[in-house]
Amino acid sequence: MGIAERYEKVEEELAQECALAGRDPKEVRLVAVSKTVGVEGVGEAYAAGARDFGENRPDQIVPKSQAFPDARWHFIGNIQSRRIPEIVSAATLIHSVCKEAHLAKIDAAAAAIDKCQRVLLEVNVSGEESKSGFEPSEVKGIIERARSLEHVKIEGLMSMAPRAEEELINATFSGLANLESELNDTFSQEEGTARLSALSMGMTEDWPVALRYGSTIVRIGRAIFSDSFENA
Repeated sequence: MGIAERYEKVEEELAQECALAGRDPKEVRLVAVSKTVGVEGVGEAYAAGARDFGENRPDQIVPKSQAFPDARWHFIGNIQSRRIPEIVSAATLIHSVCKEAHLAKIDAAAAAIDKCQRVLLEVNVSGEESKSGFEPSEVKGIIERARSLEHVKIEGLMSMAPRAEEELINATFSGLANLESELNDTFSQEEGTARLSALSMGMTEDWPVALRYGSTIVRIGRAIFSDSFENA
């Protein structure tokens, strides 16, 4: 089974899981995490219908986005300050903002190319020391302070569940969904404040669980691009 066939299989599984969860598949964006393949591999997924791709390095997202300018490119990796202009030049959506200082730098880079950069705030819901991300209690203040940035739009939240027992995975995804709901309840009382609309959670190992908690973006790499996954 090749990349195109695996992508189509994941699409079918996504539709099935959405049906089980009582959700419309059109509400969920499937991001094909293409960080392990080159332009040719991206082309195979693109031919199968993929239009959203995820990359974690600036030196990969830039050339791939130039090769497929009609696709939507998601930056999902660690953000280095000096590479922000490159990321902003290529990314449709940045998922992994985990330092408040980066928001101003993203704003400046976006202003330089007359762009409004869409971003998500990464939240460390599980509290793992090995994971980056804001503490849930920090997020409200960060969003409020970022409103002065004219070239940044915070669209939602992102988190990664620990590779652990299902109970902890459920707790992570429900925690992020609850945080979004609480923030939107608060912001709904403030005139002119946009709602958070995106929840990026769920990867190859746990995306069906994430769907049940309202994920609107799932990031799937190995199930699409790895030859070994289907035999795992």
